[in-house]
Amino acid sequence: MNARNVVSSILCLIFVTPPVVAQSEWPTRGWLSTTPPEVGLDARILAALDADIGEGKYGYLDSMLIIRHGKVAYERFYGHDYASIYDKESKMPGPLVVNDPSGPYNYFNAWWHPYYKGTKLHTMQSVTKSVVSAVIGIAVDRGDFPALDTPVLSFFDPDTVANVDDRKRRMTLRHLLTMSTGLEWDEDVPYVDPTNSFAIMADTPDWVQFTIDRVMAREPGEVFQYNSGATLILGHVFRLATGVDLEEYAVKHLFEPLGIDDYEWKRTPFGLVDTQEGLFIAAGDIAKIAYLFLKDGRWEEHQVVSKKWVKASIEPSVSVVDDHSIEYGYKWWLYHYQYEGEDRVAFAGAGFGGQRPIVLPEFDLVLVFTGWNILPDRPHLGATTAIERVLEAVK
Repeated sequence: MNARNVVSSILCLIFVTPPVVAQSEWPTRGWLSTTPPEVGLDARILAALDADIGEGKYGYLDSMLIIRHGKVAYERFYGHDYASIYDKESKMPGPLVVNDPSGPYNYFNAWWHPYYKGTKLHTMQSVTKSVVSAVIGIAVDRGDFPALDTPVLSFFDPDTVANVDDRKRRMTLRHLLTMSTGLEWDEDVPYVDPTNSFAIMADTPDWVQFTIDRVMAREPGEVFQYNSGATLILGHVFRLATGVDLEEYAVKHLFEPLGIDDYEWKRTPFGLVDTQEGLFIAAGDIAKIAYLFLKDGRWEEHQVVSKKWVKASIEPSVSVVDDHSIEYGYKWWLYHYQYEGEDRVAFAGAGFGGQRPIVLPEFDLVLVFTGWNILPDRPHLGATTAIERVLEAVK
């Protein structure tokens, strides 16, 4: 081959061979929109789900957001007059009307829930825990947060903690992250039940102290036991270990890189940022955090959360149910489901009332549902049903 042919071959490779490029479109300044068919979804099936939601099949849902290949393929909002729906309950003392009935811990008060003071900011309830886990992961990566096997009691004066025994001394930060503290706690009964441990905690001024004082029921790390107070302890540890309020740290290291500039975050009666349920944020913005984890913690040109933390967060640390169909990572729920005869796993946040950001990695799908179904024995949309309904639309 002569020199001219060699040059021609090189130029051909340069100008004809398609380059391999990184993802160029990120929703930092807002999600791009598409149509269901353009991303391989059947619009008629999604419309049927939309109709069922609109007719109340799943109770009070406020929004549905379906994102595929990084674009919004389907989005709907559903209006409800919560001031009328929960008018009677909002005026009655009870486990969901905590302290001042006009305040932010009256869950029936439409000024506060589900939308924050009439804005588009929707309560995330316990999806807040998943966000807190991401913030802790960032702090761990930056060397600002202690090792996860650090004993919890090292952040307390043992003389001020009740019911200290060897099991409580063995409780670590990792156990707080994975809901396996071993503390005696019952959050499995409805939240309107006054025996619910959260309801009892909410009626005390210092929620962290209430939680750390509980009797140990078992060895830490052995059994999953849902415990909202455990995440409040993590918020307490975060402030002591970093010297920075967790909300401030979240804004600088998580929200700002993702373009999240509108939110609200409640405080406990003692003044601590409410790490277990206090975040209000728009559906499109909680979708950004889910999308960040779908992308292994990377956002544009930055590794916001390390791949290692993302991997550990969405791998099972403890089984929630005996058949392992639901498992738990670092404040993320893992749901096993079947698709065309194969076992798949989705990871998700889950919040009281119907807050559900769900990620289906194999399908490059992010789903977000919000709602306010807060009374027991009412229709609601469970995670597995949401997954099944949306996957029916995948072509």
